[in-house]
Amino acid sequence: MKKVVLQGLFGMALSLLLIATNALADAHAGGNGDAPAEVAAALDTLTSGLVGVAGVAAQDMKSGAQVFLNGDQAFPMASTYKIPIAVALLRKVDAGELRLTDMIEIDDEEWVFSQVIAANFIHQGLALSVANLLEVMITHSDNTATDVCLRLAGGPSAVTHQLAQLGVNGIRVDRSTAALLRDFYGVEPGRHNLAEVARFASANPAMVIAAKPDFEADPLDKSTPRAMLSLLTSLYQGRALSEESTAFLLGTMARTVTKPERLGALLPKNTPVAHKTGTVGGVANDVGYITLPDQRTFAIVVFTRGSDTPLADRERAVAEVARTLYDYFLLQPGGGKTAGVAKTLKYPVHEDAT
Repeated sequence: MKKVVLQGLFGMALSLLLIATNALADAHAGGNGDAPAEVAAALDTLTSGLVGVAGVAAQDMKSGAQVFLNGDQAFPMASTYKIPIAVALLRKVDAGELRLTDMIEIDDEEWVFSQVIAANFIHQGLALSVANLLEVMITHSDNTATDVCLRLAGGPSAVTHQLAQLGVNGIRVDRSTAALLRDFYGVEPGRHNLAEVARFASANPAMVIAAKPDFEADPLDKSTPRAMLSLLTSLYQGRALSEESTAFLLGTMARTVTKPERLGALLPKNTPVAHKTGTVGGVANDVGYITLPDQRTFAIVVFTRGSDTPLADRERAVAEVARTLYDYFLLQPGGGKTAGVAKTLKYPVHEDAT
């Protein structure tokens, strides 16, 4: 408990130091919108000892001011890769190839250990709308829904191609969640294997959250923080999707229920947070948007890897980064106009923020 309290106090002290420092400095030195190096150094200090390596990217959606820590290093996305999948699928909806109301049957072999579908629908014969598949993929990180959405989007290569068309480089989607879980844990997908997977997870809790260097070194399903930030800004500014699909996806992200102890844990109560979490082995990620009291929003990416610390420490690192950047952006000038359609969106307050 003392360690957690001291870490929080240290984070607050660093935030105050950054505010004082940046009040005397030009936050846009060089004209590139990057924050002073002190911000990245503070984030590095805050996360040291809590995670193996942290990667951070953030941008004020009004002023364009940016912050990076290890922004060009590749990190495993884990379930944050469900945002690129959602964008690729919604682009097909925008093109008229699918409708959100289309009912999609889920094949027995597509069932993956997951939080909603596999946990609650034990019988054959399940079909869900595209909208509901997207909803549980984002809000509950449902793996079965993810693999169906990935199929509808055209598969991993089609998602990566869609990102390239958007000008987002540095994100690669290579596998279904079924393949990823097979590679990491050695478990097989399929409705008939769900009970065995559940027994494995129950019997091997330490392995579930243990770092696996070979897996993390693999180039598959990786992103740099800068690349994920590029996708988030493109989405928020209405360049990735239609206005209707943008509103749909941001609204869905605002209803996320997984891991409130990450981005939202240290923010003022009822701070709007729209996000997607990701966890596998030694990886604890969270990416999305945080809205400030003056209604400015900043996009934030927090990736981690190589952590052999307790899961609570990894999540604390994400929370410390989010609060430090919240304080930093809050005290920065908020001039300029917010670009894109998202400035008019009224997505719900994230109720899990404390």
